[in-house]
Amino acid sequence: MLVRSWNLYHGNTWPAGRRSYLEEMVGLAAGSADVVLLQEVPAWALAHLEAWSGMRAVADVAQQPRFGPLPIPAELGRRLTTLAHGLFRSAFAGQGNAILFVSGLRPVSRDVLVLNPPAFRREQARELGLDLVARLAWAKERRVCQVVRVEREGAEPLVVANLHATSSPGDRRIPAAELRSAAAWVETFARTGETVILGGDFNVSGDDARLDGWSEPGPGIDHLVVRGAVPGTPTVWADERRRRDGMLLSDHAPIELEIP
Repeated sequence: MLVRSWNLYHGNTWPAGRRSYLEEMVGLAAGSADVVLLQEVPAWALAHLEAWSGMRAVADVAQQPRFGPLPIPAELGRRLTTLAHGLFRSAFAGQGNAILFVSGLRPVSRDVLVLNPPAFRREQARELGLDLVARLAWAKERRVCQVVRVEREGAEPLVVANLHATSSPGDRRIPAAELRSAAAWVETFARTGETVILGGDFNVSGDDARLDGWSEPGPGIDHLVVRGAVPGTPTVWADERRRRDGMLLSDHAPIELEIP
């Protein structure tokens, strides 16, 4: 079974341009994969993922579309963003996470964990000694972890979780705390003996991305880790696989691995 994860960067290229490649990127992510984890999907696009990918989608909004402090319809967020995709990104469109499944995998239950709710931020801020600037930055954008249990034809059920941790380059302890919280929560969702996949944009690398009882993470900040099975080695796409018009699709490369 091939599992792939990709932060879509709202359909933008790197370097950022005015055009969105979102539909093409979703189709590219879906190609030959059995399970696809997506992050930074504009809120308006979540409803189109099944048509674009040919896969079943389980999608959840992390950040609602907004104009400044005011909530706005997703379609308005899309129209505002089209004025300059690379400039506005998620400023108006909001964003969400999604997990895509081939037809042989049937989602039977699901849940969502908010990674940075107020109570968790307060507790961790005291423990980590965060200053006011760091606390306010952490509260700026809601982040979530999805989890889905799926039934497989001729095999035991599978649990798949997809997260996009807070970006905090100045203090990696913040996304690391979210990752540990998400992993502990996913473990309670899984039943004894079930294979569990946890992936997405962890926004941490190296030792900060390692979890006890899970397989080794990838080389960057995007990861796919497994417990209950022995997966292959995570593979990051070469740039040529996502190069278009002299630019790279997304500022992240997809990562994938095989699971028996």
